[in-house]
Amino acid sequence: MPDTRGAGDAPPDLIVIPARYGSTRLPGKPLVSIAGRTLLSRVVAIAREGARRVGNAEVVVATDDPRILDHARELGCAAVMTDPAITSGSGRAWAVARERLVPPPIVVNLQGDAPFAAPDMIAALITALRASPCGVATPVVRLDWRALDALRAHKLASPFSGTTCARRADDRALWFSKAVIPAIRNEGRLRGASDLSPIFRHIGLYAYRFAALRRFEETEPTPYEVLEGLEQLRFLETGEDILTVAVAPPRHAMSGIDTPEDVAMAEALIAEHGEPHLSWA
Repeated sequence: MPDTRGAGDAPPDLIVIPARYGSTRLPGKPLVSIAGRTLLSRVVAIAREGARRVGNAEVVVATDDPRILDHARELGCAAVMTDPAITSGSGRAWAVARERLVPPPIVVNLQGDAPFAAPDMIAALITALRASPCGVATPVVRLDWRALDALRAHKLASPFSGTTCARRADDRALWFSKAVIPAIRNEGRLRGASDLSPIFRHIGLYAYRFAALRRFEETEPTPYEVLEGLEQLRFLETGEDILTVAVAPPRHAMSGIDTPEDVAMAEALIAEHGEPHLSWA
């Protein structure tokens, strides 16, 4: 059920869409058209629907380019300019959150290159974090054996593509890795016992408590974060709990848009499976 807090009861949570113009492989990608709609318009629609479902949340585009700022405002979405020197989505989300007159309790970092993110996933993260003492929440998908086999095969060619997560019984993260964790003994027996493997794949969407995001941005990168190339490990290495929220696999299996080839793949997925979220887009 959506959160029923009124505007007078608590400040709204904040969904920030970081949208940079300067992409080496796809310059101006927030403005690139995908099947007749700009990438930014698709992500803004996702964020708005997520905010509507959860209640008491606002959407802001954070950019470094006036062309993206103008397009966001054409879409009727709040937008702010942020420092071009900021290199991460979390940094751009923090730049917006810290300037609010009243700090938002929760800040969601919804990357501006994710046209297939699910609004119910955003709502699930905010709802879970509102009810949890953890500082961060992020989604994971439990892989069936076919998906696990595909992930292992993919990693033979691209070992640093795809992140897995080991979690506690209370759903708090134990670790994230570019390796497939945990290792599995007696895999044949487990395959015969269930259609689902014990492996969870991480989806790179985050909801942070304001204070947790501030601490993160004030802390230098940590050793394992640097080794794995996973910024969420900074939270774990500094003692911050991350709540993992199990969600259904996305219907359009594509993480983000980085190249012209990704644009073509996204259009092919839309042609094959239809527009995502037609009920509201």
